[in-house]
Amino acid sequence: MSSQSASQSILQVLASPRGDASVSRRLADQLVDAIADGDAQVVRRDVSVGLPVVDGAWIGAAFGGEDKSPLATSQELIAEVKAADHIVIATPIWNFGVPASLKAWIDQVARAGETFRYTETGPQGLLKGKRATIVISSGGTEADSAIDFATPYLRHVLGFIGITDVEVVAADRLMVDADASMAKANADIERIAA
Repeated sequence: MSSQSASQSILQVLASPRGDASVSRRLADQLVDAIADGDAQVVRRDVSVGLPVVDGAWIGAAFGGEDKSPLATSQELIAEVKAADHIVIATPIWNFGVPASLKAWIDQVARAGETFRYTETGPQGLLKGKRATIVISSGGTEADSAIDFATPYLRHVLGFIGITDVEVVAADRLMVDADASMAKANADIERIAA
């Protein structure tokens, strides 16, 4: 059981379309169960079902257009992130990066004036004081290796919007040594939940 406050809010973002067969989903569920107490509010956002991509109408609405309806999904997703104390992002590494559905979520959430702003000294994240855990699974790509473009990308995006307290649970190289990989991931979950 975690020592976090009873009123915590957890946002669980799920990117794998594999349902119960997904390692990243199972580990994220395990982590959320370990860090959440009975009073925690858990919101599950399954992005694997697809999200609208940023298009011309979205950009027009975000940068001064009068019709704000193209931003409805963005507003909903940003509200979930803003309400969360702890964001758990569960994703496989596909072709060395994140699935397109997770990239679509990021594009909807990383929005000037909402989650970051531009200043004279550069961009400034507006979502400070939150924690995040990235739960990664992969068949052959080693997490944080030279060919992993998912983990550092997610860390960077989270930092860009102001979330710098980021930990990683990696069940990587599952096709190489699944037992060792799962043992390490489970140990990381126990450490984070302690």
